[in-house]
Amino acid sequence: MSVPDYMQCAEDHQTLLVVVQPVGIVSEENFFRIYKRISSVSQINVRDSQRVLYIRYRHHYPPENNEWGDFQTHRKVVGLITVTDCFSAKDWPQTFEKFHVQKEIYGSTLYDSRLFVFGLQGEIAEQPRTDVAFYPNYDECESVEKRIEDFIESLFIVLESKRLDRATDKSGDKIPLLCVPFEKKDFVGLDTDSRHYKKRCQGRMRKHVGDLCLQAGMLQDSLVHYHMSVELLRSVNDFLWLGAALEGLCSASVIYHYPGGTGGKTGARRPQGSSLPADAGNRHRPGALTTNGINADTSTEIGRAKNCLSPEDIIDKYKEAISYYSKYKNAGVIELEACVKAVRVLAIQKRSMEASEFLQNAVYINLRQLSEEEKIQRYSILSELYELIGFHRKSAFFKRVAAMQCVAPSIAEPGWRACYKLLLETLPGYSLSLDPKDFNKGTHRGWAAVQMRLLHELVYASRRMGNPALSVRHLSFLLQTMLDFLSDQEKKDVTQSLESYTSKCPGTMELLSLPDGLNLPPVPFTKLPIVRRVKLLNLPASLQPQKMKSLLGQNMSTKSPFIYSPIIAHNRGEERSKKIDFQWVQGDVCEVQLMVYNPMPFELRVENMGLLTSGVEFESLPAALSLPAESGLYPVTLVGVPRSTGQITINGYHTTVFGVFSDCLLDSLPGIKTNGSTVEVIPALPRLQISTSLPRSARTLQPASGDEISTNVSVQLYNGETQQLDIKLENIGTEPLEKLEVTSKILTTKEKLYGDFLSWKLEETLSQFPLQPGKTATFTVNIKVKLDFSCQENLLQDLNDDGISVSGLPLSSPFRQVVKPRVDSKPVNPPEGSKTGDFSHVKTLEAILNFKYSGGPGHVDGYYRNLSLGIHVEAEPSVFFTRVSTLPATSTRQCHLLLDVFNSTEHELTISAKNNEELILHAGECQRMAIQVDKFNFESFPESPAERTQFTNPKQLEEERQETRGLEINSKLDIHWNIISFESVEGILNQLVLEHLQLAPLQWGDHSFLSLNHVRVNEVPCSLLWAVYKSTYYESDLNKGVQPRKNDYFYFHSLLLTFHLKVYLVAYIGIDIAVWFFFLLSNECSVFLYEERTQHTALKSE
Repeated sequence: MSVPDYMQCAEDHQTLLVVVQPVGIVSEENFFRIYKRISSVSQINVRDSQRVLYIRYRHHYPPENNEWGDFQTHRKVVGLITVTDCFSAKDWPQTFEKFHVQKEIYGSTLYDSRLFVFGLQGEIAEQPRTDVAFYPNYDECESVEKRIEDFIESLFIVLESKRLDRATDKSGDKIPLLCVPFEKKDFVGLDTDSRHYKKRCQGRMRKHVGDLCLQAGMLQDSLVHYHMSVELLRSVNDFLWLGAALEGLCSASVIYHYPGGTGGKTGARRPQGSSLPADAGNRHRPGALTTNGINADTSTEIGRAKNCLSPEDIIDKYKEAISYYSKYKNAGVIELEACVKAVRVLAIQKRSMEASEFLQNAVYINLRQLSEEEKIQRYSILSELYELIGFHRKSAFFKRVAAMQCVAPSIAEPGWRACYKLLLETLPGYSLSLDPKDFNKGTHRGWAAVQMRLLHELVYASRRMGNPALSVRHLSFLLQTMLDFLSDQEKKDVTQSLESYTSKCPGTMELLSLPDGLNLPPVPFTKLPIVRRVKLLNLPASLQPQKMKSLLGQNMSTKSPFIYSPIIAHNRGEERSKKIDFQWVQGDVCEVQLMVYNPMPFELRVENMGLLTSGVEFESLPAALSLPAESGLYPVTLVGVPRSTGQITINGYHTTVFGVFSDCLLDSLPGIKTNGSTVEVIPALPRLQISTSLPRSARTLQPASGDEISTNVSVQLYNGETQQLDIKLENIGTEPLEKLEVTSKILTTKEKLYGDFLSWKLEETLSQFPLQPGKTATFTVNIKVKLDFSCQENLLQDLNDDGISVSGLPLSSPFRQVVKPRVDSKPVNPPEGSKTGDFSHVKTLEAILNFKYSGGPGHVDGYYRNLSLGIHVEAEPSVFFTRVSTLPATSTRQCHLLLDVFNSTEHELTISAKNNEELILHAGECQRMAIQVDKFNFESFPESPAERTQFTNPKQLEEERQETRGLEINSKLDIHWNIISFESVEGILNQLVLEHLQLAPLQWGDHSFLSLNHVRVNEVPCSLLWAVYKSTYYESDLNKGVQPRKNDYFYFHSLLLTFHLKVYLVAYIGIDIAVWFFFLLSNECSVFLYEERTQHTALKSE
């Protein structure tokens, strides 16, 4: 026997072998349709008996194996069923002749045979015959199963007669010697009358009768015969047949202990009827097995079946039988099949280690020169058996060997398809799955080196199959899942191969279906590049939508009238964690930032990288990037445009790397950080872009509120100068701009600002609305600087150092150098080490011009946008009034206002007042100008009721009154200055002593009394006593300039005396008389003090 049956199991010893074969030309489909129906009748209950007959069908069986039928009767072909097509009566004789030829192949062992004829009708088909069945076609053959049952009953009759004939002890008859094919020549010339020979004959016949009893369903009798045979054969050292007797004893015991079978077939093979005692069906035996597959109570069973082996003895007897088989070279197939049977029993008993020993022995059994097909079958069965006992990796090893055998060099036509199929079956044994999701669940399982080798073989096999898409899929899987285990050179080799494959067949995200029904999932490149963080970005500050506050309040929900719903509140936690608290706008470009990393040792080119979204229509704008080798975290911004409104969810991104298109979902990315993936898209809004006539500022304003400024401009002005800012408004969006509101906010709070810093008129601009897309409108803003430069101590110190004296309040001072360049090119932030004192007299003003606009569908839903313009102004001092005094006029209601004007700029300028001639001042020059003005009766100003209600504090009310009076004086005086080389600007009298311009409280004639302790000029307060004090402390010399007096002891005492005298006279005789008196007194004192100081200086020099 040369062809092993690897499907053998212990319970096959009780079956009758029936061969089913086609005769003539029969289509494979029709044959297997009938074969399936025939093989469904695998067991029948013997009529008028409790015995069961089991049938084993084969459609191909080597005739040489039939020669071993006497050695083991289950190897003998006892039945033959042939299937043929015959459509005419003239073909019938030839068809019937072929049937007889087929019978002659197994004629020596056949008990009975049948011929099924399809297609023949007529007189021949109507003749009743027992060995031939006629059917019109393959669909109308309902009686096939019934004829098979009748056929099996005929087999049982012959079997039973043979059993009875062989089992009956006929004394005096000579028992024939049963032999295997290779033994016949060894027994030629032996003494047939010797006792040794007779025992050999008796032992072999007992074993043969035991086989017949087992096939006939008489299990208990077979056990008895097997034991007797073992004793007889052991006594004569007939090892080959002794092994067969032991194997038969094991098979009968296995059938007894494991009625469900060991061949892995579902369902018990034994119905209730059996050849055991009548109460056997009522015992707790069928299926009552423990965890190791052994009957829980074996002692009782063994007591009832005395000759039955225990489960442990079964394996020992198998080992003994196999050891006897191994003594014979020609019994290699028998030995191999016995090992397979023992392994199946041990698998049920869950004794894997012992089973592996049997399999290891089976591997080294040397058979004849096997064909390539037989080798493939052998390795495949070994793989299945190792899988059966739980040795998955060993099973995968032999299956891979079988796969390689399919494409051995000795095969003329290599079976790459079979090789590929077997390789796929090895994947579970190496802890390998073709689903990339299984590799995102934690640590790597299995041997990476073996897995990579197997994947390379899959790639090669699929390429030789002529399926490039399959090759690309497997190579992509290798690169994605084994990236951490590839060396740098292997990474380069794999990527080069992948690029070569994808140049002919690009990689896709489609599901690949194989012919055997296996589906290969897509392999997205989530590691090329590796994404560590995904962040949805808000729109720029100028494009962020704002919701108009409703009357119900900003936080009031409009979707439900209830403030809180406890039923669904707990279900919203996950939604809140995924939803982002800002909005995107329909039609605007939205951004998502990814932090990516290139793990490859070379530059990684990523093409067609875009966003994957759901919820609303979204237009992704793909990007291409090139990442350096083994780069760190690298920011990549993906953009897109939502085309509809609603909730949009960022599901992931797509890429094209090495010719493979990948859809990478965020849920499948391990260890990724995200700030959420769902954002609301609101209706479209217009987009406003502004451009100004002023240059952009390098300095960015930082408001305390944290608002972002979209554009910053800067300008340098002299104090009192007015600059016009022209703003161009352009609608660069797709929706009309329908609504515009302009507000301003001054950021500088430490500087006292007088008048309106920013002023505009919006009516002319709004007349051009709605502003259609692509259209522009103009908007003009006036920037006017009115600051107080008198509050800086360093300026007063500069006044003293420069020798300038004033008779009024010192408001400011020129720089130490008379002529200084204008700070046009002065840096906003001076470098370290520079003298900040050089620019200490320049004041900075910062303001934000806010444009609130809306339009289109977004305006209907209550949304708007803010656009902020930052204005940075550097103000320099211009004109100072270093002395303010008055002279009486001819009328008591008028006076002459004397102003010592100093030009602190580096340019020549002219200064003029209402109805006065212009006064020319050179750079750094100080001159006196006189203005005749009417005095003011401030008490005659009406007091509005709003002032009383708005300012409850008396101090605030007084300050408001002073500001009103200062504005009135400014409007009457109308003092302007003009730099000839620049445009004309407005100059104002920063501080005036209001008492000099006020009607005296005591007058000769019809005068009204007025008592003021404080005056205000141009909204700047000035104390009367301080002004009088300073008029005494400083002197004016038009030739030498204005200089302070100091280091003069006599001068100091006269100063105190004059100061107290002035205070006394002003308090008791009125300001008008005091002015006249001290005018004369101050002139006389000035001459006297000048002479004294001259003498004192001369003495000191000597």
